[in-house]
Amino acid sequence: KELLEMEGNQISLDSLDKGTDNPAFSFEGENRLYEECGGPCSESQKERREGKGKFSSYCRKALQPASKAKHFCKAHAKVLRRVVLGLLGVAYLCYFIAACYLNFQRALALVVITAVVAFFISWEIFKKHCGAKVLLLLRPVGKCFRKSWPWLKWLLWVALLAGLIVWLVLDTGRNPEQLISLGGFCFLVLFLFACSKHHGAVSWRAVFWGLGLEFLLGLFVLRTTPGTQAFQWLGDQVQYFLGYTTAGSSFVFGNTLIEEVFAFQTLPIIVFFSCVMSILYYLGVMQWLILKISWLLQVSMGTTATETLSVAGNIFVGQTEAPLLIRPYLADMTLSEVHAVMTGGFSTIAGSVMGAYISFGIDAASLIAASVMAAPCALAMAKLVYPEVEESKFKGKASIHISSGEEQNILEAASNGAAASVGLVANIAANLIAFLAVLEFINAALRWFGGMVDIEGLTFQVICSYVLMPVAFLMGADWADSPLVAELLGIKIFLNEFVAYQQLATYKKNRLMGLEEWDGNRKQWISERAESITTFALCGFANLSSIGITLGGLSSMVPQRKGDFASVVLRALLTGMCVSMLNACLAGLLHVPTELGDCAMFFSTANFSSTSYTMYTCCKQLFASSVLQNGTLSFTGSWAEQAESVLWLMECCGHYNHTSCTG
Repeated sequence: KELLEMEGNQISLDSLDKGTDNPAFSFEGENRLYEECGGPCSESQKERREGKGKFSSYCRKALQPASKAKHFCKAHAKVLRRVVLGLLGVAYLCYFIAACYLNFQRALALVVITAVVAFFISWEIFKKHCGAKVLLLLRPVGKCFRKSWPWLKWLLWVALLAGLIVWLVLDTGRNPEQLISLGGFCFLVLFLFACSKHHGAVSWRAVFWGLGLEFLLGLFVLRTTPGTQAFQWLGDQVQYFLGYTTAGSSFVFGNTLIEEVFAFQTLPIIVFFSCVMSILYYLGVMQWLILKISWLLQVSMGTTATETLSVAGNIFVGQTEAPLLIRPYLADMTLSEVHAVMTGGFSTIAGSVMGAYISFGIDAASLIAASVMAAPCALAMAKLVYPEVEESKFKGKASIHISSGEEQNILEAASNGAAASVGLVANIAANLIAFLAVLEFINAALRWFGGMVDIEGLTFQVICSYVLMPVAFLMGADWADSPLVAELLGIKIFLNEFVAYQQLATYKKNRLMGLEEWDGNRKQWISERAESITTFALCGFANLSSIGITLGGLSSMVPQRKGDFASVVLRALLTGMCVSMLNACLAGLLHVPTELGDCAMFFSTANFSSTSYTMYTCCKQLFASSVLQNGTLSFTGSWAEQAESVLWLMECCGHYNHTSCTG
């Protein structure tokens, strides 16, 4: 009986929508309260109960429209979503047409972005609705192709090899120094093969496809006009984007500090970049981009989904963040796959610190290109040094799941990204203080020991410049530039790339300022070609301090495999170093010298109150054409036809020293 009474007093959703009063506030409910009181309750208690009942009834009636609207939205969610997306699409189309109509040249970037997004959206729709039908139609072609593939692949390889040889002969004929970079590239590949764990198990498909993709990317970026312009534009946009950091850092620290103090000028960029990356992860942009890149590498190179995904992630994030993408699978990965994951981390740099290097003045396009080119090369060399000899659980697996962040909204994602960067910023600042102090102590000790045997000026940089000088030369640096390039390589390997990029930025600044190349016996800058090679060679986390970072990050995710991680980390470090050097060799092979314009035209409009690299090169050209004989000054070549050659020579002598200036 009591059960029946309880069921009768329950509130259904329909009664709530109709505004029916709760039976608990009915007369029967009052009788129960009367019995509980043991008699008649006071008038104030009755009025209070009646007021509560009326208030509850009013609330239900007031919420009735909202409840109906909620039910309507749930019932027609798909339709409403399509209507909203359609309206947004129409609004963007109107905006796009207006932008193109007003100024198409100004809207060119918008056109490219819209075309790329439209292509991928169309591709996804096509694949969803027509993909199965197309695969069914192409099945006979696929069968025929598989039958012909055993001899067709050899024909393809021979054609590619012949084309590469012809191109190298024609291209290096104009710049023979490129052959040195080619020799260095081949030497490094052979060296890594000599260090291979299992020589007979090497997957040459992965090796050749990885190196081929690296070469094609380098050729596109460094040699083709669209590639050069695209990456230059991308680098410029990144620089503009990072410039917005000033708005926040100047408010917190003031304009004086961010202009004069390194920590307040560069480190806030890492905070801003980390915040943006966190937002992109929350929106799913980074996951989508990483999956597309990993799919391309996996299909072409035949590697497993887990290792490929981690290496692709290293293009954008650091050596401890990328393995988080495959955290659930780390426990079951083979040693070869773990080695590939580590190599990917050592071969690239994180997007956050890339922003800091760009702020130093390092070429943004070269840094972006180096990170992208390192991914296929790292995967290829990882499979060369530590081939797969175990049965992978992820072999043949088309894709794996990438978990998204736990943030509830975009503001939380931005806040978490900024907060997470605090540890990275503190780590960089602490490491810079410690490493620079240790470096100065080592140099002081070496100078003291050198002084005992009459060796003056012995420093860590000098030792590195001698030991690594052959490596720098093999990468393509001129013999005169090789000591400085070797010095930067040594700083990168034994300290970190942050300090090395700072020094490279100093050399680049000296060159652009038009300083003398030599100040006594000390070289003040390196050539543009050597700068490009060094930028690629330093682009990676392969240094001794990164061993602890990598082991700590991976061991915290899978503590039971700490011994496995430690057994392959040194081999992965060596591979990561060589991957950066291979990229540098490719940069030297594909480098195109900047053509010097008309120096006479430059001098006619130049302001000789300050110097620049163009002024330095033009003055050197003018010095080379001048002839001082028996106190008479004359010029050769095109300079003999210029009436103001003597005046320009005097201006050049005001900045640079030359024998012609003595007359």
